[in-house]
Amino acid sequence: MRLEGRVAIVTGAARGIGLAAAAALAVEGAHVLASDIDEDVLAGAVKVLAAKKLSVIAIKCDVSDAESAVEMADMANRQWGRIDILVNNAAISDDTPIDELTGERWRHVMAVNLDGVLHCTRAALPFLRRSPCASIINIASTQGFRGQPHAMAYATAKGGVVNLTRCMAVDFGPEGIRANAVAPGYIDTRMALQKQDGTHEHQTEWYQDIYVKHGRMPLRRAGKPEDVAGPILFLASDESRYMTGQVLVVDGGFTCTY
Repeated sequence: MRLEGRVAIVTGAARGIGLAAAAALAVEGAHVLASDIDEDVLAGAVKVLAAKKLSVIAIKCDVSDAESAVEMADMANRQWGRIDILVNNAAISDDTPIDELTGERWRHVMAVNLDGVLHCTRAALPFLRRSPCASIINIASTQGFRGQPHAMAYATAKGGVVNLTRCMAVDFGPEGIRANAVAPGYIDTRMALQKQDGTHEHQTEWYQDIYVKHGRMPLRRAGKPEDVAGPILFLASDESRYMTGQVLVVDGGFTCTY
């Protein structure tokens, strides 16, 4: 019960990493406000967690809308009277080649993946300032510091999340608020579904050959959402109380190879 009595907000919590993080935080005693733009899927996920006697409630939130982020933070404070942990996980994927990358698409990816982190942090900040154990965890990506084909919008946004995290650490540190990031690599989530026929990219011949057979992935498998939830839990807890401005890479060793 490392987080007993603390209050956490997790965005993008309807599935994948966000849902795994919400569950992990709640199991350790936190009250969790789980948010997502996909209201129906979120409601089903939270119902499952609540049936396990975990303190989790849901709210629909569009992180690209600053007012929606404020409503989310206000709800957490009304419900439990505090906010101690903010997990900025909500994001959308994008693999649009530059010849097809419209200004509208670019701005939408930035609005969700980068602006959303700022909106939610700004909304939660007044409450985090009152917490004796405030921790912000931003979900970046290995694409935030490595080039990848057709990833200009997504990778640029995630690179922004990495440096935004460092800036938060510098600005908020004097107030006792920590800010760190987690950078997942290949994780088995809906965002990893790339093929039009619905085949998971981690099941494809090219992935198995390059990343498993030929060792680009030292651990020889894609990650699971729960593999990322553990580092998030660590950064939310007092076990990391002297860490801020850091990026924990959770990628099965992908970025240590060539």
